[in-house]
Amino acid sequence: MLAGVDALHGKVALVTGSSRGIGRAIALALAKARSDIVVNFVRRSEEAQAVESEIRSLGQRCICVQADVSSSGEVERLVRTAQEQLGAVDILVNNAGISRPQPIEQIREQDWDDVIAANLKSCFLVTQAVLPGMRARKWGRIVNLSSVAAQLGGVVGPHYAASKAGMLGITHYYARLLAKEGITVNAIAPALVETEMVTSNPNARRENIPVGRFGLPEEVAEVAVMLARNGYMTGQTVNVNGGWLMS
Repeated sequence: MLAGVDALHGKVALVTGSSRGIGRAIALALAKARSDIVVNFVRRSEEAQAVESEIRSLGQRCICVQADVSSSGEVERLVRTAQEQLGAVDILVNNAGISRPQPIEQIREQDWDDVIAANLKSCFLVTQAVLPGMRARKWGRIVNLSSVAAQLGGVVGPHYAASKAGMLGITHYYARLLAKEGITVNAIAPALVETEMVTSNPNARRENIPVGRFGLPEEVAEVAVMLARNGYMTGQTVNVNGGWLMS
């Protein structure tokens, strides 16, 4: 069946880390595609509530759930709350993550563990939590927000690059496993998108990007919606990077 404009109507989408930045843009774009949205955040509840209000103004159902998605107990509560209030999760966007720009001589074991947990472990935990329902319904879309750092090393540090490269490995495994079950799994690898995470990093420079500017969160969100609509595309990494990596 070809994906149409109403392909996502009535679907429930969970977007982790969606109170701001790319996650916020994806949550709003999916709402405009007529999905109901679970906004997840750890801090900044006022920003999360503002996203919720904007989604409700579009006529879609929405809830905010505070949860640290690097914790299995918190993930279980998040997914349970989503199911109780909106229904089973049909679309998962693993966007939550942290960036910790550091010179390599200053990176401690705790820094490594924190970044891997927030960026990679969270992807695994939330995916595992929503998969039983998707498999039972024979329909699901999983979109993992990786980074050009997975491919070129990036401008944050080895802990960040490793976490984002790990997300590509997870994407490939689940995509192959679930290909015959109506569930697609893809990754997006942005580069230097104009968010607080990027603009606060002194190593992130516009001159690194061939198109000469930072990307917009909405440009990444367009790709996430496309992947959610498409039932034939799976196991792919979509590069939204202004030409930094050409493939």
